[in-house]
Amino acid sequence: MMVYAIVRIRGNVNKKHEIKDTMQMLRLTRTNHCTIVSQDAKVAGMIRKVKDFVTWGEIDDKTLEKLVKERGRKAGDRKLSEEEVKAVIASIKKNKDSNSIEGVKDFKPVFRMSPPRKGFGGSKTAYPKGALGYRGEKINELLERMM
Repeated sequence: MMVYAIVRIRGNVNKKHEIKDTMQMLRLTRTNHCTIVSQDAKVAGMIRKVKDFVTWGEIDDKTLEKLVKERGRKAGDRKLSEEEVKAVIASIKKNKDSNSIEGVKDFKPVFRMSPPRKGFGGSKTAYPKGALGYRGEKINELLERMM
């Protein structure tokens, strides 16, 4: 089973309530927020609903490790120690979800990212020309530019 990284591209203004609610369930409350989710039917339905506001794709192990190490936080905006980074990565690989992390108390399942260097390439059009929609393995390049 694959693990998706979902990045919110567009904001909250003039959005339908059901879109805002789905974004809240995915824990993507602000632009440039990233979350790690498993690939299953429930998540696929939520992604389908918010596809015009986010980009997503399969994250590889190297990018996942760098993401957790650089952008992973605990409550109080504290960084993770090396042992906690290893525990988070092992838990994500085992559970395939960042919402149920074992071994790290107060882990925040949302990664606050910077805007990407060189920009998104258009936040209103789909991926090959713009930033929205499914990227596949190319999500790793976007996350590298955002860290």
